[in-house]
Amino acid sequence: MPDREPIIPPNQTLLSERAGYLPAVKVGNTLYCAGQVGRTEALEVIADPEQQFIAAWENLRSVLAAAGAGFDEVVDMTTYHVAMAEHMALFREVKNRLFPRGTCAWTCIGVSELAHPGLLVEIKCVAVLRPAPQE
Repeated sequence: MPDREPIIPPNQTLLSERAGYLPAVKVGNTLYCAGQVGRTEALEVIADPEQQFIAAWENLRSVLAAAGAGFDEVVDMTTYHVAMAEHMALFREVKNRLFPRGTCAWTCIGVSELAHPGLLVEIKCVAVLRPAPQE
């Protein structure tokens, strides 16, 4: 079995303890990020769609940062959307403000619901980490 390094950013400790899963797992130089959603550190779903989308991206950013990465290291992303036709234009606008365009493979999937009522999007990704600089 490969060595696994759990990745839990400080703002997701409660989530990890309550839900019993890791926000990400690092294996070698590959980081597997669990789906990130738009909720607060206290696990409250954000009602406003734009603010929920921003929070989902920021939660993903914090997971990546905890592993020493950023959005530029993401190579594959899957987004799951409730009411995709209704919210996709706004989601894309938020994505284009926060996430670099044209840098990874991206699949969008429409779903009937996510883990908690009110969630509109979940962002899951894989990142390849850059080797540490040699001294």
